[in-house]
Amino acid sequence: MKRFPLFAAAAIALSPAPLAAQDFAITNATVAKGDGSAPIEGASVVVRGGKIVAAGSGVTVPTDVPVMDGSGMWVTPGLVAAVTDLGLADVGAVDESNDNSASKARFNAALDVAPAINPASQNIAISRAGGLTRAIVAPSQGASLFAGQGAVIDLGADPEAIEKAQAFQLAALGENGASLSGGSRTAAHVELRNALAEAIAYANGRWDGAREVLPRMDAKALAPVVSGKQKLFVEVERASDILAVIALKKEFPKLDLVLVGVSEGWLVANAIAASGVPVIADPLDDLPSKFEQLAATQSNVGRMVRAGVKVALGRMAGTTDGHPRSAAQFAGNLVALNKLPGAAGLSWGQALASISSVPAEIAGLGGKIGVLKPGAAGDVVVWDGDPLEVSTAPVKVFIDGVEQPLDNHQTRLRERYRNLDESTLPKAYDW
Repeated sequence: MKRFPLFAAAAIALSPAPLAAQDFAITNATVAKGDGSAPIEGASVVVRGGKIVAAGSGVTVPTDVPVMDGSGMWVTPGLVAAVTDLGLADVGAVDESNDNSASKARFNAALDVAPAINPASQNIAISRAGGLTRAIVAPSQGASLFAGQGAVIDLGADPEAIEKAQAFQLAALGENGASLSGGSRTAAHVELRNALAEAIAYANGRWDGAREVLPRMDAKALAPVVSGKQKLFVEVERASDILAVIALKKEFPKLDLVLVGVSEGWLVANAIAASGVPVIADPLDDLPSKFEQLAATQSNVGRMVRAGVKVALGRMAGTTDGHPRSAAQFAGNLVALNKLPGAAGLSWGQALASISSVPAEIAGLGGKIGVLKPGAAGDVVVWDGDPLEVSTAPVKVFIDGVEQPLDNHQTRLRERYRNLDESTLPKAYDW
């Protein structure tokens, strides 16, 4: 059985095309599958042909597979960032580098993030170094309550980032939707219902463009939504607004809804659970920042999960505040929350699942990413300790069985200024 060192240099640099997947095994590690179960000590993970073959205790490693000794290490599936703008914006305050919103565009629902994704973005590289291997990328609202169509991407160091294009449509209700629709929630609901009705007309060949409000391309883009072929993510915070979104299924029964934000979800957790609609919640809404978040509490996620709601953590922007690479820290906060009297957090396994397998399931890729199970993508992260602790960092990241580089602009700056003696360093303007 061939062995190779765990701390070998990264196998690839930025490459013009995906490299061939590696066969490898990691043994004697603490393995967390990402499915909600507890970590397993002294376990192994085997990857062949870019896919997980086995993960857990008592795993037999084939003799022809190179083996890493993971003693003292933790192994998890790659983390999944949910509802982020990774790859769409380099600097949030610099409009020229920002493709996440199109406020002056003629179209809205038809907007598709896939052609705008930049795999070479430093924000992707920084996220990858933080253990993220996939992302559910969403646009932001421009001039309409419909923001456009999001995509699932992989964060590999190659140009082929798109995993699933047109994976969902994103719309906003609540205060944001009201401001985009005439200043009132009443207007937002009319806008939404009219758009869905016109999409049904388009799908049934009854849309002629003469009297309809939507441009043809927007009506065409919404047709898969009303047929249930494309998910509809709806940003909403207030409890009453949450119930109003759930009620849409009575009028449009084929809608495949996902609630996003949901600061007051705990107030109506039983209703959300009964509807079967999953949630992508903000990880740290512990105080209200708007009137529609007056009941915000950090126990929101834990209370919804206890009620039976499927909840992923998300809406971490890909540029500055709340960066996706902090996902593990936010999940760890919910584990620690259990120690506070009266608070509701998550178990360790539930917390990891909220940033791995659960967002994958919500995106329609359950069992394919975000989990260590046979047949899933070989997205594997090796950590130097408990990944939900803030002092822990990845030492190896694999995507589809290919080891990824962990260097990025931040690590290069760290190395450049680690020593204050700059006599041997080139000037910044010479780089």
